[in-house]
Amino acid sequence: MSTHTVTLIPGDGIGPEVAEAAVRAVAASGARVEWDTVEAGAGALARTGQVLPDQVLQSVERTRVALKGPVTTPIGGGFASVNVALRKHFELYANFRPVRALPGVQTRFSDLNLDMVIFRENTEDLYAGLEHEVVPGVVESLKIITEKASLRISRFAFGYARREGRKKISVIHKANIMKLSDGLFLRCARTAAAEVPEIRHEELIVDNTCLQLVMRPEIFDVLLLENLYGDIVSDLCAGLVGGLGLVPAANLGDTHAIFEAVHGSAPSIAGQNVANPTALMQSAVLLLRHLNEREAATRLEQAILRVYADGQVRTRDLGGSATTTQFTDAVVAAMG
Repeated sequence: MSTHTVTLIPGDGIGPEVAEAAVRAVAASGARVEWDTVEAGAGALARTGQVLPDQVLQSVERTRVALKGPVTTPIGGGFASVNVALRKHFELYANFRPVRALPGVQTRFSDLNLDMVIFRENTEDLYAGLEHEVVPGVVESLKIITEKASLRISRFAFGYARREGRKKISVIHKANIMKLSDGLFLRCARTAAAEVPEIRHEELIVDNTCLQLVMRPEIFDVLLLENLYGDIVSDLCAGLVGGLGLVPAANLGDTHAIFEAVHGSAPSIAGQNVANPTALMQSAVLLLRHLNEREAATRLEQAILRVYADGQVRTRDLGGSATTTQFTDAVVAAMG
């Protein structure tokens, strides 16, 4: 068996706790992974004066793959987002979020067995944060949409749908109002759709999409969105199956990939051993598949599903009392 070297960015807040849980789970899966642990975020800023030290970039450049815990992003000030900086630096243009109902997790939509995939363009749009103060009291934010980025994410999504046997892609936009920017994104999606005619595609305005998601989420299969819409809608979809603590994510480019939990760093419960590590464990499943460790990925994924189906071990966010460690013990035990 080959050994894979993977960058580990534990993050801050509850990040180190859920990262430790994911590392244990990967080890129990049978995959041979060596971790190169580096620090980014608030902790790195306090110790090194840099929120994203060069050591982090050098490690990911070398390993080409990373697992990242949550990193605090200050609101309305402070340092810039580490997540955005990593995506830009390594041209991780495809944000991939599979959203699937877990057995035994009761939500308003538990009877629907939801299984959808969200593709979000990851490098431009309003989410890139290009803004400035024109005059005091007037701020301008720039929404940049390019043909290159829009075609790239569209072809990525349609290619995935073809490989994985998905049936339909919903292209989400606001081209009725932003006729040039969202219109360009929509035209690029149509180009990609024409290249994969066996995949059915539809076009939905983003506000109608949100309406349909809370009324009839079962009608969706794959969703393709611009950066800002994708950020909002993907969190909405996570809420349909139990919350951000359950849903994995990947940031993918042509040469590098970073797998992460998309929930926050939850500093109010940091160090208390109560955080749910499921999201990062499921992100580790995606990581193992990316490394072509498919048997290990399936072993870990099935163990997580067995623990949830059994229903005996639940963390506090899902109404249980299990600690992070106890939940991890249960997943490891389920792998034998």
